[in-house]
Amino acid sequence: MFSHMPSYLPWALTVTALLLVFTQGVLLRRQQKQLRAMLRERCETLGRELHATASGSMGVGQRLVECEKQLHEMRMTLDEMRQNDPLRIPYDEASRLVDLGADVDDLMNTCGISRPEAELVSALKKRKAA
Repeated sequence: MFSHMPSYLPWALTVTALLLVFTQGVLLRRQQKQLRAMLRERCETLGRELHATASGSMGVGQRLVECEKQLHEMRMTLDEMRQNDPLRIPYDEASRLVDLGADVDDLMNTCGISRPEAELVSALKKRKAA
């Protein structure tokens, strides 16, 4: 069966097989190079996106801290205004006097408030107590 085969045929097949293996190796290297380039580009893109996200969240965090600081300052100012409100002081005093058992006339004389105001403070305190 192999007697009529030319003697160069095994060598030709070997060379052809080696050329195919070499060609496949070159193609695989080229494909690997393209994949590495795509991977590097994707990593750089993700890195930029991560940096932008981190920078944005830091900015939001800083703004949140500033808002909390302003809120605290506003609460302090509001508390101070409530404590120093000249219109509120007579009512606080009237409320305290009602707790001590003062009547409407006592509230009017001591706190300088009108009869309807004194009656209202007295009624509210008695209602809370009930």
